[in-house]
Amino acid sequence: QSLALACRSRFSRTLLRKVPETADFNDSAGERALQERQRQHMARGLPKQKPIAGVKEVIVVASGKGGVGKSTTAVNLALGLMANDQSKSVGLLDADVYGPSVPKLMNLKGNPELTDKNLMRPLVNFGIPCMSMGFLVEEVAPIVWRGLMVMSAIEKLVRQVDWGNLDYLVIDMPPGTGDVQLSITQNIPIAGAVIVSTPQDIALLDARRGAEMFRKVNVPVLGLVQNMSVFQCPKCNHQTHIFGLDGAKELAQTLGVEMLGDIPLHLNIRETSDKGQPVVVSSPDSPEAEAYRRVAAAVVRRLAEHLR
Repeated sequence: QSLALACRSRFSRTLLRKVPETADFNDSAGERALQERQRQHMARGLPKQKPIAGVKEVIVVASGKGGVGKSTTAVNLALGLMANDQSKSVGLLDADVYGPSVPKLMNLKGNPELTDKNLMRPLVNFGIPCMSMGFLVEEVAPIVWRGLMVMSAIEKLVRQVDWGNLDYLVIDMPPGTGDVQLSITQNIPIAGAVIVSTPQDIALLDARRGAEMFRKVNVPVLGLVQNMSVFQCPKCNHQTHIFGLDGAKELAQTLGVEMLGDIPLHLNIRETSDKGQPVVVSSPDSPEAEAYRRVAAAVVRRLAEHLR
């Protein structure tokens, strides 16, 4: 026991010699210096962003969770951008490796051909060049990959594709805030992010996480799209807010971002999507198509405001 006390005493004297009594562990200047060193250390570890050859602006369409209509919104946004201005060229990248939806939504099948430079040629429909993992695997084949393989696949879908010259590349992101989102935002200059959510509280919680993630990686959040906002009975025209009323609008106000538009819960959107004939091109005069075109116009306006 006496030996243990002696050891503790010697240890205490040694510690006191190393740490002066006047040391201030709460010194704010020291904390700021530490934070700056940490920031510089993190910056050294991040990859340098490299633009995609031929692409002027990249728009990511994201959601905090699946099942809110993100891919349908991404497809109709791309088509809406082109419908609003025929002089603009628009591409569509399906970055959801585990659950690619673009092949079905855009009615595309087949394997991409290779150019002389060994780059994949996107498959094209409705004037939109598209690339997806769904073109590279069997339609019903599960993709059971770990993170590194997914990151390699994303790199190939982004860098090893002959996109030509595009004014906009719309990227349909996977749901959530994981490796793919970080890899894309850290490696590619992103012009802005569009967050898609239903008005339901549980979806809004994850949508907020998605918006905050983009802010942390310095990607401008262009605004929110409130999907499935209202159901109108086709027989009596009574409107029912199945998933709640104005939840995404309230979240946009909380986050200080713009509400880009409302998309109704409508049978026409579901049927045209399942047929691979998106509503913007198959029913261009419908209120549903007009809603998507308004969202596309709001996105372009927000991009222009951000560039000022």
